[in-house]
Amino acid sequence: MGGQLEPLTDADRDAAAQAFAQIALVAGRAVMDVYAGECLARRKADSSPVTEADERAEAIILARLGAAFPNLPVIAEESAARGLLPACGSRFILVDPLDGTREFLARNDEFTVNIALIDAGAPVAGVVFAPALSKLWFGGATAWACEATPGGDLPEQAQRRRISARAPGPGGYVALSSRSHGDTGTEAFLEHLKIAGRMNAGSSLKFCVIAEGGADVYPRFGPTMEWDTAAGEAVLRAAGGRVLTPDGAPVAYGKQHEGFRNGAFVAWGKAA
Repeated sequence: MGGQLEPLTDADRDAAAQAFAQIALVAGRAVMDVYAGECLARRKADSSPVTEADERAEAIILARLGAAFPNLPVIAEESAARGLLPACGSRFILVDPLDGTREFLARNDEFTVNIALIDAGAPVAGVVFAPALSKLWFGGATAWACEATPGGDLPEQAQRRRISARAPGPGGYVALSSRSHGDTGTEAFLEHLKIAGRMNAGSSLKFCVIAEGGADVYPRFGPTMEWDTAAGEAVLRAAGGRVLTPDGAPVAYGKQHEGFRNGAFVAWGKAA
């Protein structure tokens, strides 16, 4: 899976997702160690908050990814904030060591550790781990969910559930919204859909709810970064869903010249 960029097989993608899952479990232990104490934050240059948990988790993730995937560049949120941005090429790894820092500071448990493999502009394997909830989602060719303990081993196959996105029911779409980042564009988009219900969730959990068949659509018109969405999209894609721009194009990853910023997107379940 290294520098020669041979085509990835389904087995390669699943192996990467499992490796990421084990790394996320270790990083999740560091996050929970900080969460058990006083959660303090400072502001980065872009005014977003950062905590000791972000930094501890990222250090663990980078060290373990360097050992497991030595030929792949890694773009990680806190390193990027310090200007450490290696050339990513067409295959690289995106890391958000603590997605949902506001949820972490609010102590509502809805924060995640995210790692994703990007290949040719698309997330092809990823993990989303919610350590305070002890819930793990990961996928490459196939998507899985399970209970998992921060700092523990990746559960065996028998303890995992294969997950799949659903088609919307006859009553309409169940829509997900960000718990901390509402925006008028999202509301305007939803006005054009038949909405059967609304749910809120923090961080990348929204992608995972759709991947498990718990909701149908998650529009986001506010600002996000590629590391915010890549792992959740990888899990959702593995579960049969998709993430598109509002005009129906795939979301592109590796936009280094744009600072890895996303535009508006909509996450969909099956047959949307």
